[in-house]
Amino acid sequence: MLLDRIKKANDIKQIPADKYEALAQEIRDFLIEKISVTGGHLGSNLGAVELTMALHLSLDLPEDKIVWDVGHQSYTHKLLTGRQAGFDTLRKYGGMAGFPKRNESDCDAFDTGHSSTSISAGLGLVGARDLCGLSHTVVSVIGDGALTGGMAYEALNNAGRLRSNFIIILNDNNMSISENVGGMPNYLQSIRTAEGYMDFKKGLEKALLRIPKGGSIVDTLKRYKSSFKQIFVPGMLFENMGITYLGPVDGHDIKQMVRLIKEAKKVDHAVIIHVQTTKGKGYEPAIRHPARFHGTEPFEIETGLPKNKRTKANYTDVFATVMNKLAARNERVVAVTAAMPDGTGLKRFRNMYPDRFFDVGIAEEHAVTFAAGLAAGGLIPVVAIYSSFLQRAYDQIIHDVCIQDLPVIFAIDRAGIVGSDGETHQGIFDLSYLSTVPNMHVMAPKNKWELSDMMKFAVTFGHPIAIRYPRGLAYDGLQEFRAPVELGKSELIYSGSKVALFAVGSMVKCALAVREKLAEHGIEATLINARFVKPFDEEAVRGLAKKHKFIVTMEENIADGGLGDGVRRLVSDEDLKLKVIGISLPDAYVEHGNVDILKKEVCIDEDSVTERILEAVEGKA
Repeated sequence: MLLDRIKKANDIKQIPADKYEALAQEIRDFLIEKISVTGGHLGSNLGAVELTMALHLSLDLPEDKIVWDVGHQSYTHKLLTGRQAGFDTLRKYGGMAGFPKRNESDCDAFDTGHSSTSISAGLGLVGARDLCGLSHTVVSVIGDGALTGGMAYEALNNAGRLRSNFIIILNDNNMSISENVGGMPNYLQSIRTAEGYMDFKKGLEKALLRIPKGGSIVDTLKRYKSSFKQIFVPGMLFENMGITYLGPVDGHDIKQMVRLIKEAKKVDHAVIIHVQTTKGKGYEPAIRHPARFHGTEPFEIETGLPKNKRTKANYTDVFATVMNKLAARNERVVAVTAAMPDGTGLKRFRNMYPDRFFDVGIAEEHAVTFAAGLAAGGLIPVVAIYSSFLQRAYDQIIHDVCIQDLPVIFAIDRAGIVGSDGETHQGIFDLSYLSTVPNMHVMAPKNKWELSDMMKFAVTFGHPIAIRYPRGLAYDGLQEFRAPVELGKSELIYSGSKVALFAVGSMVKCALAVREKLAEHGIEATLINARFVKPFDEEAVRGLAKKHKFIVTMEENIADGGLGDGVRRLVSDEDLKLKVIGISLPDAYVEHGNVDILKKEVCIDEDSVTERILEAVEGKA
């Protein structure tokens, strides 16, 4: 096995060139086999095998630096830097991360996980290199999907002023997670279809050299090659910005890419190499279903079908169904997503209401301000976005939505601990950062029926409002408790005394289990579904002080700025006779791993919560 000969960085250079194709096939076979067991990002990695090999053949790691945008295509990079054994624990708790991690290898130059950051980070590494008097090569690898993000344009604008070497690899597969949308993909398509320019230029030169004085005409054309190229290659956006453009090149032709990378290293300014690849190359199911195999669960290699078939709906499915029903009843309801119609459950909405569906590409800031404009124009926009990605639009939430008190609905998917993707994807901050914003209202459903009810409430509310719900199967318990949704009002589930469990969203299910465990110790606890984090039900808290000694706030969010903080402040300000036990996530980043394991590790599982309550009741805490 050729792959077994690679134990550390730069070992690929000992592989004969005539074996590159065989090594690429071994890498693909290895990734398909391992990811079929662990799950992970398959399509993007299969498409970047030769590209990664070319980079490793052209660079000296770890002295040279590669920044992988998002980083979900870095599996081959990990293999070529000696981390083959780590794939058995890929994305598992305590195992190898699914993204580049500086603390995992000195060949990982920069931690990534969110889109459109690589050029900015690369420019920073270039600046540090130049100021320190060093001469190593810095390469940023960015996909065409990530190039739809505004941050990438800001970085390109600065890259155009650079006066030292910096290489940008544009990995163009016409995909983000779903198919790309917008002007940049159209521009890249025009470059793809302009390949005839190169053939035309070569043919013209040969023809001119065959006629008298044709050589002088060729020399003249070469002196004006920039203007000549402008005629045949639409836009030349990168060249016009001061960035040398090379390509497009076949991203699966290793020798050609190595040649271009070595040429690019000689340039004394920024250069972009446009590489065309096929997402999912080498595995037909991944080519046919690129969105499904972007981030896949364990699957059967022969068919590509998931090993664990879902029999129940998840929260995203519930949201998708409700959105279609709301749109059927109200033609002002529109949907906005940032390059994730599949992931957020809006694919069916797009098919049924194409004129009312807006995919803005990987551009969360734009998505929020665009939605504000839709709302100002009289529509009811629902912005469906993952919790960790909504962080990128915090200023727009404040400045463009909430100051104007516009009726934008934020459907926040993947809230709380999401598991295998790790720190960059855990949705553990949204209750805090949204609750700080005046005019914003924040709620979370206890089960799938309450998500439906909350969406119906939000559409008629007329002000900024966010509904956050977790990844995974939708909880279908407590269905007999379905009080109408009212602003800032909680829902009493069970009455008791001494201890009151005041839980929100996904933690209501946990609170129900905790209540049962407390009963085994003779404690009949009250259980309240908080529903709203902003405004939370202050009257309910005041009422609990009459017959309870402890109030336990439960939220799948960091403590600072969340539900517990609000309750603790009320209890302190009004000197309520309650002791507050705050159950929340620690002031730390939560790594990758199985969700149940992570919850236990951060002490928000039912056993940990019960133990903490009992310690407080018994005076041991």
